[in-house]
Amino acid sequence: MATPPRRRSKSLSDAAVRFRNAAIGFAIVLVAAVVLLRMCLVNVDRGEVAVMIRKTGLDLPNAEEVAPTAEHKGIQRDLLTEGRHWRNPYVWDWEVIPQTVIPNGKLGLLVSRTGSDLPGGEFLAETDADGEATTKGIVPGVLKPGRYPINPYLYDVVEAEPQTINAGFKGIVTNLAGPQPEDSNRLLVPSGQRGVQESTFDPGTLYLNPYEVSVNTLDCRSERFDLSQSGEMGFPSKDGFWISLDGVIEFRVDPERAAEVYVIYNDNSNGDLIHEELIRKVILPKARSFCRLEGSNKLGREFIQGETRTQFQTDFEDAMRRECEPLGIEIIQALITRIRPPEQIADPVRQREIAKQQEQQYVQEIAQQESEQQLAIEKALVEQKQKIVQADQEVVKVTTQAEREQEVAVTEANSALTVAQLKLDAAMDEAAAIEARGKAAAEVIGFENEAEAAGWRKAVAAFEGTPGGAGQGYAQYVLFDKLSGAYEQMMVNTADSPIMAVFESFNARGGATANASESSPSERDARVSVVDDND
Repeated sequence: MATPPRRRSKSLSDAAVRFRNAAIGFAIVLVAAVVLLRMCLVNVDRGEVAVMIRKTGLDLPNAEEVAPTAEHKGIQRDLLTEGRHWRNPYVWDWEVIPQTVIPNGKLGLLVSRTGSDLPGGEFLAETDADGEATTKGIVPGVLKPGRYPINPYLYDVVEAEPQTINAGFKGIVTNLAGPQPEDSNRLLVPSGQRGVQESTFDPGTLYLNPYEVSVNTLDCRSERFDLSQSGEMGFPSKDGFWISLDGVIEFRVDPERAAEVYVIYNDNSNGDLIHEELIRKVILPKARSFCRLEGSNKLGREFIQGETRTQFQTDFEDAMRRECEPLGIEIIQALITRIRPPEQIADPVRQREIAKQQEQQYVQEIAQQESEQQLAIEKALVEQKQKIVQADQEVVKVTTQAEREQEVAVTEANSALTVAQLKLDAAMDEAAAIEARGKAAAEVIGFENEAEAAGWRKAVAAFEGTPGGAGQGYAQYVLFDKLSGAYEQMMVNTADSPIMAVFESFNARGGATANASESSPSERDARVSVVDDND
């Protein structure tokens, strides 16, 4: 029973050994692979380049220091830039170096270390279509501030300062390389040829190769020059007196002709400063020439008089502009500040001039007074015209106001007339209405009176045949009718009095008559009216 487990243990032990051996072998292979990969890896970090060196291949020519092609041994021209690259370590070797950095405020110049030698008289390296130098020497162009992958076995990098042209200056360009101009006597050569160029640089910072182009700065700002700085400035007058003068000339170089002026008048002893040369060679000689030529044609006393002095100053400025502008010098102003004639003629001439000036002053005062008088007259006329205009305006105002008031009054009167007419029409209508009402009332009264008269007539007709006539009989009836009632009230306690017997017969007859007329209401009304009237 113990044998089988021993067989299983042996088989497990063999398997473990095989697995261990396999693991060890895999680990060895893996380590070898890792080592081999690390040997083949060219790791170029940021800001670095790798210079490749070939171990195998064609041998280099004796005159070459760098492999002309990738098949030759030695240092290769091409670089490996940032990243990971794989190369056979048995064929290649490499050197990782920092890239070339041009700091701010600097520029870089490339100097080719390989290629053929330059011909005589040349100092700039020749380049191919890709810009690579094919000869030794300074490479044209510059490297501006930045980072560049440059092979140090091919090129040396030299730092230099950029050139700054300040405001108010011009940059005079001189090509140090290039073809020779056909006309060697020309002051300025066309662009690209060797010599001073016609074009100039404006103010700014220039990144130029100082071995290729030379730039000189020329001050084009205005400059003031005092004639007295050159010593005594003067000339003999026409009558032999010495006239001294002082003046100020302000000038500047014409920016459009800066290169021409620089070539003609610049002196190497002063560097780029050219104003002194311009004063010494142009300004001062022109000023002296004008003063001596023009001043010698005038008498000494003429320089005391104001008109001659003013004209001389004007002619001096015009002459300086006329003479200097063709030379590329712009005259801003040229002033004669002081003219000193000799004292032996200055005082009497000055007195005479003072007298003339006083006379002129008196003439001007008279003219001024006349002008003031004329002005006063014109002012009075103006005031008079203004008053007339104001009066006319007042008349127009009053007239307009009266017309406006008249129109208002007429309008109000027309309105009142219209209202009165309306009231009159209303009154007439009311009068007509009152008249109609009166006529109607009169007609009613007439009808009532006619009715009452008809009642009376009927009442009177009832007493026809009585003694004295129907009217008398009716009157007696009415009288007794009234009296009977009154006496009856008065004699109520004496009804049996003999006086009442007088009315018994009347009452009996009156009662019959009254009964006969009771059928007519108008008669009753008439009787009642007669009785009321008698009361």
